[in-house]
Amino acid sequence: MTIKALVPIAQGTEEMEAITIIDTLIRADYEVTVASVDFEGRLQLTGSRGIPLVAQKKLVEVADEEFDVIALPGGVAGAEVFRDSILLVEMIKQQKYDGRLNAAICASPALVFIHHDIYPDTLMTCHPHFQSKIPSDLWRPKRVTYDLNNKVLTSQGPASAFEFAIEIITLLSGKAFAWQVAEPMVPLPNLNLSDLGEKRV
Repeated sequence: MTIKALVPIAQGTEEMEAITIIDTLIRADYEVTVASVDFEGRLQLTGSRGIPLVAQKKLVEVADEEFDVIALPGGVAGAEVFRDSILLVEMIKQQKYDGRLNAAICASPALVFIHHDIYPDTLMTCHPHFQSKIPSDLWRPKRVTYDLNNKVLTSQGPASAFEFAIEIITLLSGKAFAWQVAEPMVPLPNLNLSDLGEKRV
């Protein structure tokens, strides 16, 4: 069965995070939908460093579809658009309700998950600049963090985007397959496809 992934993008989305997630999941032969979260309905957007990003569809066009993972890239301005999108927030809540994976990196865990109280009592990380928005007993200073109880994956920033994407594959398709995807890209020697999951007790 084909695994389906949704990667939203917006004006100000962090390009390295978005492209790394999209590219890595495509290498895993996932069906990846890049959807524009733009209140003017544009498909071509500008990332946080001025690099053009192009969506395949508007978010509203895929709102009724089911995805195995919704993966939010960061970038402060882009994460703020995600935060303000009623449709995207409802899709994330439905994803949680259905027991499917939500994932976010950089500013998005704090500005989307925490802001809307979607994942209370959930272990997570984010870009250290937004650490203060996460309760201290829930914050994890790890490049990638997975909360087993809530099925939510979070990560810190552009330099951890590859690990983040590989962990999405690990969670959905297993370690052996994730390594098959990672190995041809010559990953860092310390890439750890170990059990990241941590339970809140």
